[in-house]
Amino acid sequence: MTSKTIALLDGDGIGPEIMAEAVKLLKVVSARNNIDFDLQHSPFGAAAYFSDGDSFPTATKNLCDKADAILKGPIGLGHEESKKIPIDMQPERGALLPLRRRYNTYANFRPVVLPQSLSHFSPLKKEIIGNGIDIIIIRELVGGLYFGKKETGIDKNGKRFVREALEYDEDQIFAIAKVAFETATKRKKVLHNIHKSNVLKSSVLWNEIIDEVNQDYPDVTVVNILVDAAATYLCLNPGQFDVMVMENMFGDILSDQAGGILGSLGLMPSACVGPEKAYYEPSHGSAPDIAGQGIANPYSMIGSVAMMLEMSFGMVKEAANVWMAMQAVFAQGHSTPDLSKSTDEVKLITTSAFGDLVASELQKIPRVS
Repeated sequence: MTSKTIALLDGDGIGPEIMAEAVKLLKVVSARNNIDFDLQHSPFGAAAYFSDGDSFPTATKNLCDKADAILKGPIGLGHEESKKIPIDMQPERGALLPLRRRYNTYANFRPVVLPQSLSHFSPLKKEIIGNGIDIIIIRELVGGLYFGKKETGIDKNGKRFVREALEYDEDQIFAIAKVAFETATKRKKVLHNIHKSNVLKSSVLWNEIIDEVNQDYPDVTVVNILVDAAATYLCLNPGQFDVMVMENMFGDILSDQAGGILGSLGLMPSACVGPEKAYYEPSHGSAPDIAGQGIANPYSMIGSVAMMLEMSFGMVKEAANVWMAMQAVFAQGHSTPDLSKSTDEVKLITTSAFGDLVASELQKIPRVS
C-alpha cells in the first residue's frame, strides 16, 4: 500500500472546523483506494503564535519539510486581535510569506468555477453567467511587490515614509509563463495575459517574456489586457476568460474579485505549487466572526483536497469524484448559512453535516482505477 504524509495546518478562525471536513474526505479516499494518508496536524498562523510564540514554529517547518503535501487552513485574525501580535509575526508576514518562500511555491492555481446549476449563488444576472463560469487564474506567487525590499523610516524633513520595491527577473516570469501556457494548451488554447504596461515597467518586461514563451506554444492565442479592464470584464462578461496569468498583486486582487462573482470566496480552493512541494488552501480568510458556529461551508477546503489529490498524488479520477460529490450536495438543495442569501430556497445545514453529505456522496460513486 502506498503511504503519503500530509501536513495539516489547521490555521485560525474557521480553519479547524473546515479542516475537520477535509479529514473526513481524506479518510474516505484512503478507504476507497490503495493509499494510506498519514495525517499530521501542526500549528500555523495566529494560533501558533499564541501557543508557541512563533507563527511558523520550527516543529511545523520540520513537518512540512518531510510531508509529501501540505493542506493549510485559512489564517489571520480581526484587526484588533491582530494588534496583539508583533507586526513581523502577524500570520501573513510571519507564516504565509515564509511558507511560500521556503518551498518556492511560485505557481498559484485558483479555479473560478460555478456550474449553471449553482448560478443562484452569484450576484451576476443569469444572462451574464450564461452556461456557467469556468476560469483558472494563474498567479505568480513569490515575486513582485509582496516579496520586494521594504523600508520604513523618517526622511530628512522629519516625515515618516515607506518604500516597497516591485521586483521580478526574467527567470521568475519565464517560469510562471510556462505554467500558464501548459495549462492553456490542455484547455481552450486561449491565454489572457493581465498586465499594466502603460504604467509599470515590470509589466513591460512581463509582456516581453510572455511573447517569447508564446513562440514555443504557437497553438495558444494570447490576449493582452490591462488589469483594470480585466476587473471590469470579469463582472460584465466572465465567459470570455478561460486561463488568466498575472503577477502577484494583480492575482491577489482579481482572484478575490472572481470569488465575488461566484458569490463567495468560500467557493474558491487553490493550489500553490513549487518545484518540489505544494501546499493547498482555501482562498478565503479565517472569518473569525463566524468561527465556532458551525455555519462555514467547507467547499474551498474540500476542493483544495481534490486539487491535492490530482496535482500532488496523480489521483485525477478520484479528484474528479470529489468535485462531483460536492456538486451533488448542492444540487440536492443543501447549503450552509454563510453561502446562502435569505431568498435562497435551500436546506440550511451545518459545516459538519455538509462534510458528512459530501463523504456519503463520494462513497456512492464507483471508483475507477
